[in-house]
Amino acid sequence: MMRPDRVIREGDAVNADDLAGQPLFAGLSKHDLEKVARWADDIDVAEGYRLLDQGRLPHEFFLILEGTARVELQGRPIAEMGPGDFFGEIALVEDDRRTASVIASTPMRLVVMSTREFDSMRHDFPAVEGRIHDAVHARSPRHDLHHDHAGSDEPPG
Repeated sequence: MMRPDRVIREGDAVNADDLAGQPLFAGLSKHDLEKVARWADDIDVAEGYRLLDQGRLPHEFFLILEGTARVELQGRPIAEMGPGDFFGEIALVEDDRRTASVIASTPMRLVVMSTREFDSMRHDFPAVEGRIHDAVHARSPRHDLHHDHAGSDEPPG
């Protein structure tokens, strides 16, 4: 029986073709998608795995390739996320703690990127930065407290 606190597979290279159909990366060339893929890892997690914990310091950004996740605010479900959705951006952009928790509702396959690579992606690809910024603005309970800079602000972060 799989433990919900386990990453099943971690650290595999991301295939740029997996990024091609993702709305976050719409309009990027194959060369650009390959660059983004080099900055990220492809992981699998079990149902029940806690991807983010509200109030914790941020270390990663996630994009869902397969499966679904539940977003919780103070222990209460507020949203479901699925393939093509991304999360973890708010706390990274705002340089603050996580605004929500995210738990795998099903087994999941995700793209994960560390803070440094996330910042590089935002810097190198203005269209991606704009989509992240729009998400932060829509999601973040704190976006009015910070002056507007590139990034997105939607829970979860």
